[in-house]
Amino acid sequence: MTIQDVARAAGVSAMTVSHVINDHPHVKSETRERVLRAIADLDYRVNVAARNLRTGRTGTIGLAVPEVDRPYYGQLAAEIIIAAARHNLKVAIEQTGASREGELDALALSRNRLYDGLILSTVGLGPADTDLLKVDYPIVILGERIFDGPVDHVAMPNVEGARAATAHLIERGCRRIALIDGGAQGDEVNVSSLRYTGYRQALEEAGLAFDPRLVAPTEQFTMAGGAAAARRLADGGADFDGVFCVTDTVAIGVLRGLADRGVRVPDQVKVIGFDNIAEGAYSVPSLSSIDPDHPLMAGTAVDLLVGRLARKGKQKQVAAREFVSRFSVVARESTGG
Repeated sequence: MTIQDVARAAGVSAMTVSHVINDHPHVKSETRERVLRAIADLDYRVNVAARNLRTGRTGTIGLAVPEVDRPYYGQLAAEIIIAAARHNLKVAIEQTGASREGELDALALSRNRLYDGLILSTVGLGPADTDLLKVDYPIVILGERIFDGPVDHVAMPNVEGARAATAHLIERGCRRIALIDGGAQGDEVNVSSLRYTGYRQALEEAGLAFDPRLVAPTEQFTMAGGAAAARRLADGGADFDGVFCVTDTVAIGVLRGLADRGVRVPDQVKVIGFDNIAEGAYSVPSLSSIDPDHPLMAGTAVDLLVGRLARKGKQKQVAAREFVSRFSVVARESTGG
């Protein structure tokens, strides 16, 4: 069946059928009903491949994330799918494995026009890869603005949120606050280093001394990594009464690790995470966290991408834009909330 067959059956032009298929607002209701009835009677299906060839669009955007099995990225992906649907776009999800090579593969898929544009949560690419992002299709980076060039960014309030998380522990009476991070003391700018900065700022603002013995790195942002770091911290002999964890996934592991050592949360040690993943509300005790407003971040990333798509060929004429999400402290049982 073709669009011409539907037009003949409905007694209208092929253009009118096209308007109905694309939900054009200026079609009379009775005409629309007649066309839809003809489409149903003839079992007509839109030839998506042919339409893509004509328009140069696939109707699909890519989302590349480091690991699809992490609760945070699953929650973020769900919000991006919801935001994309408002623009009649589908989302194809790629896993990069938190590697530079995986992120380059995601860029190649967009370059080959499998997607109309790409939202890339990058952890592997760095400033030396800036030229690879200077392409003729839209990209939005989820993460810190460490790239130059015409690439839009949607960033988390990493420093501000970490400072607020640590300050929340201080307000709850903590004076010896540990940090479970990803090895934040290097020169590289990443999530760990930025949240480490916020942690240090909060201590300084409260007049509390920094103790390097209270920094427990974990190589992976996993529950297992958090549990192991908490056990090392408890076994290390340094007194602590609060723990700020670089992510909620790590924090849930920390709750397990502290329980393994007989440390009661929040009676002896208070714990707070970052990301406000849904699972945190159901841990025992429930987890206090920093909420970076996932719907706002996802909606902004999609809106920026759609805005670039609408310009079609004029992307380089628009300066790169950066959006830093708002945040809030969610106090639950792990900090006595």
